[in-house]
Amino acid sequence: MLNEHLPKFLFPRTNPTQGKNPVFATLHRPRKVLIVNQFYPPDYAATGQLISELAAQLGNLGIQIDIFTGQPGYAFEKNSAPKREAFDRVSVQRSRTSRIFPLRIRGRAINGLLFCLRATLHLLKSIRNYDILLVTTEPPYLPVVGYFAYLLFRRPYVCLLYDLYPDVAVELDVVSPRHWLVRFWDWCNRLVWKNAQGIIVLSSTMKARVTAKYPAIADKVSIIASWADPDRIKPLDKENNWFARKFNLTHKFTVLYSGNLGRCHDMDTILDAAKNLENEPIQFVFIGHGAKLSSCLERAKTLELDNCLFLPYQEKSVLPYSLTACDLALVSISSGLEGLVAPSKLYGILAAGRPVAAICERDSYLSKLLDLARCGQAFENGDSAGLASYIRYLAADPQLAQTIGQLGRHYLKKNFTPQIIAQQYLEVLSPTKPRPD
Repeated sequence: MLNEHLPKFLFPRTNPTQGKNPVFATLHRPRKVLIVNQFYPPDYAATGQLISELAAQLGNLGIQIDIFTGQPGYAFEKNSAPKREAFDRVSVQRSRTSRIFPLRIRGRAINGLLFCLRATLHLLKSIRNYDILLVTTEPPYLPVVGYFAYLLFRRPYVCLLYDLYPDVAVELDVVSPRHWLVRFWDWCNRLVWKNAQGIIVLSSTMKARVTAKYPAIADKVSIIASWADPDRIKPLDKENNWFARKFNLTHKFTVLYSGNLGRCHDMDTILDAAKNLENEPIQFVFIGHGAKLSSCLERAKTLELDNCLFLPYQEKSVLPYSLTACDLALVSISSGLEGLVAPSKLYGILAAGRPVAAICERDSYLSKLLDLARCGQAFENGDSAGLASYIRYLAADPQLAQTIGQLGRHYLKKNFTPQIIAQQYLEVLSPTKPRPD
């Protein structure tokens, strides 16, 4: 059955819309940009890592970037970081926000509210120094701070939506869709989005969700994907990979899930596939942490899965080795959450030159992207048998797996490098009017 798809892997197709933004013309480059995001290295949260890379690239384009962030909420044995740091054109200021129970919903909500208050106080003192403000959804209600900056000081702002709230909370049954908080949050979103200079989303399905809620802002919404640096993460044979040797992964076909094991990710389909393949020379490796880690460990124990290895998050410097210590990598989105989240782990996998198996809904942007890049295959939530068959298929033909991975890396280099993505961000961040001296 899978042989019917082999011709697709020969040449990657180009995406005619990738890297283009027909809405915002670059009229005036900002001279100084403030980016507000709760997490930043040494935190290992993906949003912080991405913001640090984006800031460096915008700095390379001649823009002064200031970062306002929090102290580490969860990092590698580091409870604090310098209050102020500067690197070339990037300066970082960290607030002393609370770090109560960072992996619990209520604790993170409290942390986020405290950070928003600190960010607001910071803006009151410094917003006049900036041409434009970039606010993320980390924490989810942070964009409101951008609206306050516009309301009080008429400074333009751009919203970067990593996740779409309150919709995520509703889908996860954290709150009822009829709750007053949901209605209030939706009202705030419409107000914030209406007055934003631009709104950045990570996928086509996320844009569809946003514009369905508020069609009037459709011309403000830009799709800009996440990215990975192909010069830092490069293909590496497992035999020459110290990480693969350390965990005895060199002689088995290895399937890797690396990143957050959170509420938004379908882990059951992966574990069921592992059960299906338990008597074959195939190893599953899970690297990361999250709300579902304990349940995954318990389920693996209940199913007596000796082919599953769980490892903690790795330092950023280890990523080029951990991501290449496999033969196939996994990405997943839980059912009902398509368009509400967009896993950034995909792009590191592409840079590593590994084929991708995505667990997602039928109309997911992941399925379309894998088809364009010819770098893997998507499976619907619950299709553990299909996923297991694909793993077995690639394990039987290592050369094919390598070819598919190379196509993914080629597609990333054409569409999702830090340099390409930074140019797209600069286009959205460029004010429609020059700032008066």
